[in-house]
Amino acid sequence: MKFKFIFSLLALGIWALPAQGQSLVSPNGNLEMNFQVSDNGIPTYELSYKNRQVIKPSHLGLELKREDENKKIGFKRRERDDKEQLDIMTDLVSGFEVVGTDVTTLDETWEPVWGEERKIRNHYNEMLVSLRQPATQRRLNIRFRMFNDGLGFRYEFPQQPGLNYFVIKEERTQFAMTGDHKAFWIPGDYDTQEYDYTTSRLSEIRGKMKDAITDNASQFVFSPTGVQTALLMKSDEGLYITLHEAALVEYPCMHLNLDDRNLVFESWLTPDVNGDKGYMQTPCQTPWRTIMVSDDARELLASRMTLNLNEPCAYSDTSWIKPVKYIGVWWDMITGKGSWAYTDELPSVKLGETDYTRTRPNGRHSANTQNVKYYIDFAARHGFDAVLVEGWNQGWEDWVGHSKDHVFDFVTPYPDFDIREVNRHAHDKGVKIIMHHETSSSVRNYERHLDTAYRFMVANGYNAVKSGYVGDIIPRGEYHYGQWMVNHYLYAVKKAADYKIMVNAHEAVRPTGLCRTYPNLIGNESARGTEYESFGGSKVNHTTILPFTRLVGGPMDYTPGIFELDCSKMNPSNHSRVRSTLARQLALYVTMYSPLQMAADIPQNYERFMDAFQFIKDVAQDWEESRYLEAEPGEYLTIARRAKGTNDWYVGCTAGYEGHLSHLALDFLTPGKRYKATIYADAEGTAWDKNPQSYTITSREVTHKSRLKLTAGIGGGYAISIREIK
Repeated sequence: MKFKFIFSLLALGIWALPAQGQSLVSPNGNLEMNFQVSDNGIPTYELSYKNRQVIKPSHLGLELKREDENKKIGFKRRERDDKEQLDIMTDLVSGFEVVGTDVTTLDETWEPVWGEERKIRNHYNEMLVSLRQPATQRRLNIRFRMFNDGLGFRYEFPQQPGLNYFVIKEERTQFAMTGDHKAFWIPGDYDTQEYDYTTSRLSEIRGKMKDAITDNASQFVFSPTGVQTALLMKSDEGLYITLHEAALVEYPCMHLNLDDRNLVFESWLTPDVNGDKGYMQTPCQTPWRTIMVSDDARELLASRMTLNLNEPCAYSDTSWIKPVKYIGVWWDMITGKGSWAYTDELPSVKLGETDYTRTRPNGRHSANTQNVKYYIDFAARHGFDAVLVEGWNQGWEDWVGHSKDHVFDFVTPYPDFDIREVNRHAHDKGVKIIMHHETSSSVRNYERHLDTAYRFMVANGYNAVKSGYVGDIIPRGEYHYGQWMVNHYLYAVKKAADYKIMVNAHEAVRPTGLCRTYPNLIGNESARGTEYESFGGSKVNHTTILPFTRLVGGPMDYTPGIFELDCSKMNPSNHSRVRSTLARQLALYVTMYSPLQMAADIPQNYERFMDAFQFIKDVAQDWEESRYLEAEPGEYLTIARRAKGTNDWYVGCTAGYEGHLSHLALDFLTPGKRYKATIYADAEGTAWDKNPQSYTITSREVTHKSRLKLTAGIGGGYAISIREIK
């Protein structure tokens, strides 16, 4: 009875509970959060789902850096009035009292510029708790938003005399687990997310950490029990729980550090070169900390909570932002068949001084005029929007691993790349060129050249760029996910918008839904993508996990579509195998959502399988609606999506180590309509390591009453094109 009373008050925006304890429930009543301040003034919350505890009582707060800690050694401390304290109080974790609450509710629908559906419902109940620390008269607000699929909360710092500029020493947000859950995790790292997922109990993370850490061009693992978000867990009772963050702006990226004795996660912010966690000026706020919960894994895939916790679109005109389907010379170089570099004769390069006309070409440079024109012709012939060209600009002989500042200028081509001729040919064929800005993590250099590089793109009619941040960051000592770099990534996106340019950022901080506010952030890598299939391979079930973890924050430029699954066929010295069947490569265009989709293989390989290639040509990048048909993290998932503005559907299934048998009901189709279903499936007995290029293509007429029985092999999958018969 009390539960129903609380819900009705929330619906009316009314609150009348004692100050020592407040409750907030989801619009559908399934989730309940209880907040209170403990006897010693520690803000504490707990969360339950359908009367089952999800988060045990957990502390909230932040520890600030003391004023004297900010002083440099050797500087004389200024004189102070006797009444002034030598050290300002730094504890924002205890000694609080509640001085007020404000409860509201919102139910709206908004339309993304691009997305997994045309319209998104944003429905939540909100509670703002105002806290005061009597010993210092400081104020701290905590804002909670409860959705049907989870809870978001953040710290807010009002403008106040006792707290203006301050430095965060550590955020002390806790997530106390109710049991030793099964977890899908990657090592906590300040510089990379490009790890395979490890599946284990929480208590096993410490013992499995060493094997989970694999080499990367830049990495810093901070703890034997530290993991990254989005972290997915499954309880023994069948609850799926995801911890992440939303709206990461002007703040360092959050990791989670596990107290594996008590099974309590605590936030762990990425530091700067001095070890500080964040420089703040009131009024300000942190990103949202998010907890998604369901007893149905499909509901996690359908959640839009991360997007809903971000601000609306910042641009009045978005007509220049368009989904893109593209090809490129990238896989040629990733496999080692081709080269980014023009010559092998230069041990070092100095921009503006090195004369490439005096060097001998290595004969493997992929971004040459003739080859790129071939890709443009292929793109035009098969209806692709664009061609990504990497390695066209000078400097690739000497770019990473040397902490080099002046590494690229982003506008000067190699001698074998006639940029005017390539540009003319692309325009004649109606194909865009996607520019490439590899920064080699010399961020100071990139910002030095950014306006010039964007103006160069505009002058040549290029409206999309793939940026990269391989290697250790310059300024030296900064990390990829620290506050300084978080600010840079957004600066580059906002600057690109001034020139009406879309950005696909690789090696950047993981997405947290900012694509709602800045939809020209049309793609991100920020996870272990297809390139690793050429570097020894990813785990067979990798693509059955990523939609539950990495994609919680936004789309991924996963670069699927590899048809030649034996890398030695590209480069005899590369013995890697793509751990996928060809049919699953098609499915990924549906299951790995992105408005930016690459057909990543080389044209010659597609020409061997043109019947299968038809699905890549047909599949949409922008969707009217999405249905999540079946899902179990690490094992399988099947998704159906309707192309925007049409009645045509596309279905994709990806399976892990056990394969998967689907019994699909096509009841999402419009009653009374007839459709032609074209099914691209693994042939009988096919697996990633056994005849992976064997597939079948069958067609049949279907309606909303139809049922399909389909099998995905080990590391396999299937894709279906369902086109309305008119």
